[in-house]
Amino acid sequence: MILWLCLCWGFSPSAGQPDSELMARYLEEQLLADYSIVEQVARRVPRQAKFLQRLETRPRMSEFQVRSTIISRYAFTTVSCTMVNSGSEAREAVFEMQIPAAAFISNFTMSIGNKTYYGEVTGKEKKNSTDDKERHKKTPSPTEGRENGYETFKASVFIPRKMQARFILHYEELLQRRLGKYEYMVSIRPQQLVGRLRVEVNILENSGIVNLEVPPLRNSKQKGNGKAEGDVSPPPSTVIGHTKTLAKVTFNPSVVEQTRIARNGILGDFIIRYDVNRELSVGDVQILNGYFVHYFAPTDLPPLPKNVVFVLDSSASMVGTKLKQTKEALFTILQDLRPEDHFNIIGFSNRIKVWQQDRLVPVTPNNIRDAKKYIHNMSPTGGTNINEALQTGAKLLNDYIAQNDIDARSVSLIIFLTDGRPTVGETQSSKILSNTKDAIRDKFCLFTIGIGNDVDHKLLERMALENCGMTRLFQEDEDAASHLKGFYDEIGTPLLSDIRIDYPEDDVEQVTQNFFPNYFNGSEIIIAGKLINRTSDKLHVEVTASNSKKYILLKTDVAIDLLSRNDIRGIPGLEDGKGDNNYIERAWSYLTIKELLNSRLKSDDSQEKDSLMEKAKSMALAYNFVTPFTILKMKEAGLHSEPPQEEFISPSTDGIGEKVQSLQGHKAPPGIRRGQDKQRIKISKTSADGDPHFVIDFPSSKFSVCFNIDGEPGDILRLVSDHKESGVTVNGQLIGAPAPPNGHKKHRTYFSTITILSNKPERSYLEITPKRVILDDGERLVLSCGRSAVVRSRSLEVSISAYSNITVTIRDSISFVILIHHYKKPAPYQRNHLGFYISNSKGLSSDSHGLLGQFLSHEVKLLQESLNTSGQEVGQNQTKALKTNPTNTLQVKGRLIPVVWKQRRIFNGQQEIDCWFAKNNADKLIDGSYKDYLASHPFDTGSTFGTINSL
Repeated sequence: MILWLCLCWGFSPSAGQPDSELMARYLEEQLLADYSIVEQVARRVPRQAKFLQRLETRPRMSEFQVRSTIISRYAFTTVSCTMVNSGSEAREAVFEMQIPAAAFISNFTMSIGNKTYYGEVTGKEKKNSTDDKERHKKTPSPTEGRENGYETFKASVFIPRKMQARFILHYEELLQRRLGKYEYMVSIRPQQLVGRLRVEVNILENSGIVNLEVPPLRNSKQKGNGKAEGDVSPPPSTVIGHTKTLAKVTFNPSVVEQTRIARNGILGDFIIRYDVNRELSVGDVQILNGYFVHYFAPTDLPPLPKNVVFVLDSSASMVGTKLKQTKEALFTILQDLRPEDHFNIIGFSNRIKVWQQDRLVPVTPNNIRDAKKYIHNMSPTGGTNINEALQTGAKLLNDYIAQNDIDARSVSLIIFLTDGRPTVGETQSSKILSNTKDAIRDKFCLFTIGIGNDVDHKLLERMALENCGMTRLFQEDEDAASHLKGFYDEIGTPLLSDIRIDYPEDDVEQVTQNFFPNYFNGSEIIIAGKLINRTSDKLHVEVTASNSKKYILLKTDVAIDLLSRNDIRGIPGLEDGKGDNNYIERAWSYLTIKELLNSRLKSDDSQEKDSLMEKAKSMALAYNFVTPFTILKMKEAGLHSEPPQEEFISPSTDGIGEKVQSLQGHKAPPGIRRGQDKQRIKISKTSADGDPHFVIDFPSSKFSVCFNIDGEPGDILRLVSDHKESGVTVNGQLIGAPAPPNGHKKHRTYFSTITILSNKPERSYLEITPKRVILDDGERLVLSCGRSAVVRSRSLEVSISAYSNITVTIRDSISFVILIHHYKKPAPYQRNHLGFYISNSKGLSSDSHGLLGQFLSHEVKLLQESLNTSGQEVGQNQTKALKTNPTNTLQVKGRLIPVVWKQRRIFNGQQEIDCWFAKNNADKLIDGSYKDYLASHPFDTGSTFGTINSL
């Protein structure tokens, strides 16, 4: 018996199969119910089918099943295939399976007749043995094996007559988010009709599953497009069911349904796309058994400006379809550039042609039109001078950055496209890599695209890796234009730059990459690591990043449920017992090995390369992964061993909520009380809070004045108005609630929204509610009040203490604190609301006004006598003695106001203050009447009565 196994590129063409639908129906009836010589191998088939089978030169596939579990983006896939040799002599059976190039094979088992062979992952030796050389006489070339990110696993055996062979393949991958969705792909290419064909995918995402879709089957020419053309309905026989956190998708076509898809058997990819719930926060941190994985993909961020140079191959080899499709893609890409972007185009062959010499031009209708003309007139000629093209592009971008006062937080990048290898100028790959790295100097990123079979994919991959970019390889086919546009869409919208994610050094170890130059819209940053102290009840996380003109700091404590150290059982891919069923640990090992492989690829030091190889090999052996440094050797389990059984348990909801710790839920970590920040905050007493109750503190007089405003729901009160001088206005909108039983009021009112507007030195506003903060300074940023965060721009800082308060600082001289009041079980007369406190008013002018602002620069006198007698000013040490006098009087701007002594609660009921209370909606205490302080809308900046302005 001959047995061989290899991982290689491409797959063999198939012979024709019976294509009559009538025969397909008969086959469907007969393939499943029959007898066999050995374990129901030989199926009863009609006479016509027997005749066709005699013409066949290979065994028939009777079963093809794929079962997968995806838990928190980490996918375990099991492929089971049974082949039957019903002929009178031994025949060769070839099992082929296309798998994602990023996936790691973790196990492979075969049974032929009564013999079982299992795969054992072992380290590669530097020199292959004689058997290995015989087994791999032809080394597969990269272009044979890589088709848009997929590789082909192949195993070949001879099956004795009247017997069957069963193949079970396991592989694992961490799904990558692209264009706002995760994509899971299963290759279905039996190349013949199959009696039992089934795909079952179970998804568990504790954050919540959204936008789940199953597009039509995708053939090879559509790979990488990511968009379905025409019909977008799922393949026939697909069943989709899901709850908030669980989804199950099955594809189970009968033989007849298979013939309707393709007469000679299905040839396509079954695809599932989905996303998860997320918000702008530190992200989704999940912890299990001493390991953690951190997913960071914020939304609702404005895009950063781009400085981009397109470097396009126009050599003779680009003639025809490749250049035509490149032009089509570039026309669309140019149209998608934003007004704040700058760009240039370089065409290269043996000569370098720069569209706009020594500069990048802004995005204007005229520049886009001229750029399209330049691209349209590009013609293929000459050789391929990759080195000089990249040197020219890097110099152009470096000079532009150095000579222009560009936004420090814009994103600069080169997009390089070629279809071949260097043939002109410098042709040594090592020299090109060194020259490119020296030219870029870590100042911007390089993204590379290869088209066709002649491209040097290793060169493009390493250039991108060494210069913080990505690479894509596309086949020359009718869909290449959409491939190119799809790749640009992935990197065309940068949202953050210089992202750094930190954890306390004493709490974690062996953390994967935690600094990222850029974050692009629709993508995701993933970090994983080990916990040092497994008994701790929390993990502190801080995320710092830049967004356009703002600096962002997000921080929180993640709860660690100690009960979650029990493993989740039944994950497919771990049936061999070598894993510990900890999917987060396997995700960590997967990321760590990938980073070691990339580091080795980038290294030029042979000693360092060997060290990285040994580390990657050691970890791959520990976790049973097939990598470039490990191989899968087949061993016979025994003459009478049991055939391999496919063990699979779908994910269960039992206990999952306790085992997966996620930041997406609004749950405070154990031992951390949400009210702690409120007690620590030190702010002045000058405030508007509660129903609403107003307090004005006069430190020099050593007393406070208070009053109520009985407004109507929907009223917008002007609290601070200094638009003409400091440029600051604060408005508060009221929300209504029923009055308490036996109360004297007809209803209650609270602040539901606080709007802070500023027009100096530049226009900006903040809109604050108990749930979220919207910051707009020309670019809109949405933050959750349930996440601690700090956002800084040139003149504004916003600091959020989760569930507690928001501090707003303007030009370091004006500070406001907004308290967040949440009720767990609110009474009918209670509403979640805000309290407004003035912490620092030094930057406000003496002319500031508003219900609170008018008192910030004025003193109030307390008189001893009643209104009917001449008043005598009270000294500071006499204030307490007047508390019991019901006829005390305040003097404000010449006006006399009767006041009574009261106690007020502020800081969400945590502190009581004594104050002199003015009745009747602060009549005579405030300038004018209550209605003079009503704004027409939240953004009204009118500073005098009867005047309405807008920011």
